[in-house]
Amino acid sequence: MSSRMNVIIFLCLLALITVMTSVFFVDQRERVLLLRLGQIERSDFQPGIHFKIPFVNEVRRFDGRVLSFDATPSRYLTGEKKNVIVDSFILWRIADVSAYYTSMGGIEERAQLRLSQIIKDGLRGEFGKRTIQQLVSGDRTTMVDLIISDANKTATKFGIEIVNVRIKRIDLPSEVSTSVYTRMEAERERVAKTLRSQGAEEAEKIRSDADRQRTIILADAKRTAEELRGTGDAKATDTYAKAYGQNSEFYSFYRRLTAYQNVFTSDDMLVIEPKGEFFKDFSGSSVK
Repeated sequence: MSSRMNVIIFLCLLALITVMTSVFFVDQRERVLLLRLGQIERSDFQPGIHFKIPFVNEVRRFDGRVLSFDATPSRYLTGEKKNVIVDSFILWRIADVSAYYTSMGGIEERAQLRLSQIIKDGLRGEFGKRTIQQLVSGDRTTMVDLIISDANKTATKFGIEIVNVRIKRIDLPSEVSTSVYTRMEAERERVAKTLRSQGAEEAEKIRSDADRQRTIILADAKRTAEELRGTGDAKATDTYAKAYGQNSEFYSFYRRLTAYQNVFTSDDMLVIEPKGEFFKDFSGSSVK
């Protein structure tokens, strides 16, 4: 009984293992390949549960999503025979898992290396048709579409679809960049000197015009002042003349008092004999 029970348990375990090894699940993000003794038996599995022959069939799984990798920056020659360094990355996916396994052995690194070479050939061809100006400021979409279209003609043979190619950066080689920056710096310095000289010239023109206007304004002001002063002096003389005419003796006396006040301004004692026209009012005569 004991040995019979052991056989039954063994058969049950064997059946369980057989069932478990004959069932496999396919995720919608995967591409699955069924092999029989190393040969491809089936590759068109839909997401869900599937069956295989235990110990005979082998299931190989590959990522079915869009994958990406950075290509190694490389030098390309433009249409004007100048070198540029291009940094890019590639988006791709497995389109035919059978062809992919047959050509690349299912090794992702090998596929990336082959795709990188295909894209480099495409970039080299398109860059050779364009100038640096067109590459930097032109429409890259058309160029990338052409590269993808041509590259997919080759990639399809390997069961791969190139989804997109993105150019991250286009640089000049370091030795070229240095000379370009030097020329740019010299050009900017030349433009700065030109602008400074033009500014100095304009400043001198403005300064000269301001000095000229200042001279004209001062001359006009001086002429106007002289005219006003002459008019004022004339009016003052006329006023004095009219006042003198009304009472000439009083006006003469008032003028002498003013003169005395201006002459005798200090406390010093002056002993003189009051003779002469200037001192006639000190002689005791009275004003009539």
